[in-house]
Amino acid sequence: MARPVTLFTGQWADLPLEELCKKAVEFGYDGLELACWGDHFEVDKALSDDSYCAKKRDLLERHDLKLFAISNHLVGQAVCDHVDERHKGILPEYVWGDGDPDAVSQRAIEEMKNTARAAQRLGVEIVNGFTGSSIWHLIYDFPPTPPEMYDAGFQQFADRWNPIMDVFQECGIKFALEVHPTEIAFDIYSAERALNAIDNREEFGFNFDPSHLIWQGVDPVEFIRFFPNRIYHVHMKDASVTLNGRTGILGSHLRFGDSRRGWDFRSVGRGGVRFEEIIRALNDISYQGPLSIEWEDSGMERFQGGREACQFVKNVDFSPSNIAFDAAFNE
Repeated sequence: MARPVTLFTGQWADLPLEELCKKAVEFGYDGLELACWGDHFEVDKALSDDSYCAKKRDLLERHDLKLFAISNHLVGQAVCDHVDERHKGILPEYVWGDGDPDAVSQRAIEEMKNTARAAQRLGVEIVNGFTGSSIWHLIYDFPPTPPEMYDAGFQQFADRWNPIMDVFQECGIKFALEVHPTEIAFDIYSAERALNAIDNREEFGFNFDPSHLIWQGVDPVEFIRFFPNRIYHVHMKDASVTLNGRTGILGSHLRFGDSRRGWDFRSVGRGGVRFEEIIRALNDISYQGPLSIEWEDSGMERFQGGREACQFVKNVDFSPSNIAFDAAFNE
């Protein structure tokens, strides 16, 4: 049976949720993955208003849209980051508060705990998101970095996220980190180290997103095969690497959409990700969850992109065989 194709609403949060529901149905989506910003899903209202989650569910059901996960990437980023003025633009006002970095991180920790509680009320079992990282700025090892600095970064991650995961455990919710540059885990080996740092607790896994791996030179299929029991959710997102002798893989401090970049995101099916092999790998690990499209393409009109991405994913997905093709010869 084909997996449901959903739309992550993060890049569409400028639209009221009801308007986006109508668009999603028009485009052919089976459901939504609600972002915890805009009016799509607000954690504080979910906990303070006993009717809030029921109203969200009712809105989706009226449009025959399913819901499997919510996502709170923006607040999660502030948990481990060195908080600065950039974070003000992505955080709710009540989390940003006075902007004191330590206080912001503490409020972000409490908000992520509350996100698990809100997910429980809403009736979903997965929260996707980011962790932030206190050591991402050390990615290039000069001046030479003492190993103790990396150790301290992973220890800080464990110290801040274990109490959050305690609440996720209490609520029966799993957290799926989107492995991504600027997070504590950004490739296979940093993801492995992050799991080890929190004693491989079951509540913590991954939101698989191939677009953030391919431009680093990491084969997304190898990530699936390395963590077969930790793929809790899947983003379908594409990227293209365009190294032409002038462009650089680090992006040259150029904004997304600038043709001088060495890589950029693309609408699903228009980049370099081998989605055929990803589907086969997901079949091998028996992943039955949604395929959630995170649409990001600065060079393409998003309504056209959202529509064609849905159809592309439905076309590329397939169920594994329940019989060997040469079984008849063994009879």
